[in-house]
Amino acid sequence: MGTTFCMASFAFHLRVLDQAGLLFRASVSVQHLIQGSLVFSNERQYRTMPTHGIGKYKHLLPKEAPKKKKERQQMKQIKTATDAEYGTLNVKVSGYDMILVEHYSQYIHNLCNRLGVKVAESYALPTKSTEVMVMPEQGTKMYVDAILKTHERIVQLSQLNATLCPTFMEVLLKNQPEGIQLSVKPHTEADYQARFKARPELEGLMAQMT
Repeated sequence: MGTTFCMASFAFHLRVLDQAGLLFRASVSVQHLIQGSLVFSNERQYRTMPTHGIGKYKHLLPKEAPKKKKERQQMKQIKTATDAEYGTLNVKVSGYDMILVEHYSQYIHNLCNRLGVKVAESYALPTKSTEVMVMPEQGTKMYVDAILKTHERIVQLSQLNATLCPTFMEVLLKNQPEGIQLSVKPHTEADYQARFKARPELEGLMAQMT
């Protein structure tokens, strides 16, 4: 009886060991398959594929129109005076203090807006420099004592009413700061050319070419 029980238990253990061995071999084979698939998926196949255009997006944007070359500024037509209105007038403000010149020209522009006077343009002219020469009491050699810079602003008016002009000028003169010069004259082609800084060296080269 004891021998039969031992044989039965031994056979049972063998059966269990066989099943465990089958499970171990199956798990090892599955692990090999998984590892093989991972190795296969990690292969760098993209090295053989073209990469042109990756990261570029400009071809997706709409095409922009070519930029036009900046045309040279042309002189506007000078309006002539009539019986009821003046033509194109230049209100010129000049002085040595740039802040006063700038503020007074802004005041003129604002006054024109309040009175309904049309302002065609408002611009600055090139700054002019004047050297003040001094001669010492003993000696004949002069030296530069100071350099005065003249700042100029132009407020260009168009179609100023003749009946409004006296009142307009009276208000300007009453509010004119000290040290500021004011002049009003018709606009000419020479005034337009004065807006641009002279370049004698360039003009000389152009004269040689022609």
